[in-house]
Parts: sequence; C-alpha cells; structure tokens
Amino acid sequence: MHSLAERIQQQDMRALARAITLIENDHEDKLKLMSDIFSVQKKAHHIGITGSPGAGKSSLINRLLTHLRAQDLTVAVIAVDPTSPFSGGSLLGDRTRMNQHFLDPGIFIRSMATRGSLGGLARATKDAIRVCDAYGFDVVLVETVGVGQSELDIMKVVDTTGLVLTPNSGDVLQIFKAGIMEIADLFVINKADLPGVVKLKATLEEYMMIAQPKGWHPLIVKTISTENKGMEELWQGMCDHYAYLYETDQGEKQRQLQLQLEVYELIREEIWRDVRSKIEQEAGKLKELEDPAADPYELARSWYQEWKGER
Repeated sequence: MHSLAERIQQQDMRALARAITLIENDHEDKLKLMSDIFSVQKKAHHIGITGSPGAGKSSLINRLLTHLRAQDLTVAVIAVDPTSPFSGGSLLGDRTRMNQHFLDPGIFIRSMATRGSLGGLARATKDAIRVCDAYGFDVVLVETVGVGQSELDIMKVVDTTGLVLTPNSGDVLQIFKAGIMEIADLFVINKADLPGVVKLKATLEEYMMIAQPKGWHPLIVKTISTENKGMEELWQGMCDHYAYLYETDQGEKQRQLQLQLEVYELIREEIWRDVRSKIEQEAGKLKELEDPAADPYELARSWYQEWKGER
C-alpha cells in the first residue's frame, strides 16, 4: 500500500494535505495512490453546494460547519475557486470566510483552483473527495465556483446537491430553464430575510409541478446565513435525502452512473496524456502548430490515427 494511503488511514492530517497536492499536480504516483485509497474508503456523506456567484454559498457552509460540529460530526470542505485564464492565479476567498474553523481539529478545509476545468469543479475534486472519505470524515462538503445553467459536474461526484438561490437576484427568471435546476436535491433559498422569498418559493413549487420529479421530491429550505437561521432544517433535509438514497434503488443507480462517468474520464485523461506527450516529443508536429493556416481537424484526425496505430 502507498505510504500516504497508510498514513491517511491512521488520520495523519499532513498526509491528507500532501496526497491532495500530489493529485492536483498529477504526480506519477497518482493512480497507485488512488487505487489504494479506494480500498479504504469509509462512505462519508458527500454534499455539494452550488449556485450563482453572490448567492452566499461560503457563508452558508460556514454556518453549517458550526451546526455539524455541535453534533460532534467531523467535516472536510473542498472549496473550488476560479482560475485566471491570464495569470493562472486564483484568489482562494473561501479561506477568509471560514477562517474561524481553521484551528478546529475536526474540520479540514482545502481550496482548489479550477486550473481551466469547466463544470464548476477542479479536475482533481473527485479524487480529493475520496481521499477525505478514506481519512474518516463524517461529511465531505464541496463548494463549486459560482455557476450558471450548464455547470453540472457536481452531480457526478456527490450524494446530495444543494442549489443555493437568493430572492430578487434574477434567479426567478432562470427557474424554468433546463440545466442547473434539474440536479438539485434541495433548493436553498438563502438571504430569506430579503423581499421576494414568497415569490421565489412559489416559482420553485410551480417548477416542480411542471418537471414532475420521479422518486425524490426536492425540498425547499429557507436560510439566513448571516443570522445562523435555517441550518437545522437544511441539515435535516440533507440527511433525509441521504437516507432515501440508501433505502431505495435510486442510490445504487446514482453510484453506478458516477462510477461509469469516472472510469470514462480516467480513460480520457490517460489517452490525452499519452497523445500529448507523443506530439510534444516531435519537433515536426510542433512546427505544424505554428502555421496559422493549418487545418486543426485534419491534424487532430491524422495524429490520433497515428497514435492509435502504434498501440
């Protein structure tokens, strides 16, 4: 077994942080480490918190952490922040909003930059969740970057997805559009002390009547994170959904779909790494990429066929 996996199993926090760094940097030991980690996973409740920028996701998680720790539950938080396409840097603002929990040994907070990945998550998020699970946390919370209607990757990596909405912020106009609304297991109306809550709640109820969800019926929870209100109801809703997954075949179907998507993604990454390595080793191919008139479709087809023929 990989030495980091052994130390993580013994709840070594330094090993946990080092393993996530190794994963983010796509170290050559990554697949070996993750294979060993997979064998010791402990089935924490994986929860995703998503929503548009400014909805109050970080503040909501900060309050939820306090509520969970009051129940003696250990929690890992993976907060994903956007990366600048120009500098490659990322402002990890969630660390500032959750700074009161940094010294709590029952809480682990890790910020991850998207590094260009789309879908609201970083490429290494799923692996980081699995490492935190193997460590033995009771709950793993994942906060996505501020998302729109098509960033749906969170549904591929967690058990329960909470979509955070706010009154009078334009969210009502987005309710009936396909995409982000369809992945929510809970609708969280945050900043519920603002005008427009009744209208937003009614619109959500109308949406669910039209959508006619099968099986689990998404809950609507009102919270005011600045006043620490609604946390008990929010956590209870998350627990109810988790229980539903494990009491019905829906949970098994969801896990099978996630496994399928993960396997395909890992295969895609390995193929891309191999193909790119081959291209970058040949000066002639790199020279072709300098020609602005080069046909990208023909280059991609021919180089892939060439790589495929060498396997």
